[in-house]
Amino acid sequence: MAASDHVLTASTRIALPRSEVFAFFADASNLERLTPPELSFQIVTPLPIRMAAGTVIDYRLRLFVASFAWKTLISRWEPGVLFVDEQLKGPYAKWVHKHSFHDVKGGTVVHDEVRYRLPLYPAGELALPVVRLQLKRIFGFRARRIVELLGASADRGW
Repeated sequence: MAASDHVLTASTRIALPRSEVFAFFADASNLERLTPPELSFQIVTPLPIRMAAGTVIDYRLRLFVASFAWKTLISRWEPGVLFVDEQLKGPYAKWVHKHSFHDVKGGTVVHDEVRYRLPLYPAGELALPVVRLQLKRIFGFRARRIVELLGASADRGW
């Protein structure tokens, strides 16, 4: 039996125009600001990073007690609309994170869809409940920080 993808979705409504919200996400340095502090997330690639299809970004972070490198590729880049980052090296067997931006009355919805696979299939699947809980917590933190940093009210759902 082959491993299958797990999917996490999250949406945050921000009371700002899409151009401003996308510009915030287009600045890779903001990723550190959107990540819970206990993950000790650091961008290793020198800043500023020019975001475009083909951009590779290196990070370091800690998950539980393990510290590791994470390398992602921006595989799609459609300014103002969406971008996709894919793990090239890191803790998952697969990680594809699509960020899309949609106009709504009074602002913008940022929608995240993450397709991931855990390593060491099938034994790795035993960790799925803990991983799901951790990802929900990380994306909840992220939604609250987006609102704090952009100074706008928001609704979130996942």
